[in-house]
Amino acid sequence: MKRALALVAGIGLLPCLAAAQPAAKTDAAKGQQIASQVCVACHAADGNSPAAPNPKLAGQFPDYLRKQLQNFKAPPGKKAERENPVMAGMVANLSDDDMRNVAAFYGSQKLKPETAKSKELAARGQKLYRGGNIATGVAACAGCHGPEGAGIPGQYPRISGQYAAYLELQLLAFKTGTRANDPNGMMRGVAARMSEAEIKAVAEYASGLR
Repeated sequence: MKRALALVAGIGLLPCLAAAQPAAKTDAAKGQQIASQVCVACHAADGNSPAAPNPKLAGQFPDYLRKQLQNFKAPPGKKAERENPVMAGMVANLSDDDMRNVAAFYGSQKLKPETAKSKELAARGQKLYRGGNIATGVAACAGCHGPEGAGIPGQYPRISGQYAAYLELQLLAFKTGTRANDPNGMMRGVAARMSEAEIKAVAEYASGLR
């Protein structure tokens, strides 16, 4: 979706000192160990979830995965940025390093993509995905997620090959505001202008992208 899920980069007051800080190291092997204990039941050992309600994580950008894990974990005395009772329990005991390593592991796995189940529905979704809806102000999804749904690292997640049912669920959550961890309300602004029929169609199309 247009301007979807961009990770906004802040500018530090001391850029020279910030630049001198070494980048945090990731350990995909440690991430695999954690995933095999905490994540495997829903997302599978390789991140290719066997059930549509649970997203495929394999091949997703690690920065995006890490952000979602962080958002599921509520800070002391506050609500989580992305509220989900199941995921809240899963991440409760994970440190930031744990999340970084799990994200690195799943990001390194090969996606086993879904396929569109309805050609007619996918055809309707293709029009919206590529061209948007000028009449209602819905921007083309391809503008941010790319023509093949590959996304852009650090900005927009990959959505190609994802379960259509999961994509539909997330778009509906953005539309109703029950999911609100999109920077500057970007996805909420787009989804609010979409009809439920448009959401279902574009989700079907995106699931079949490669």
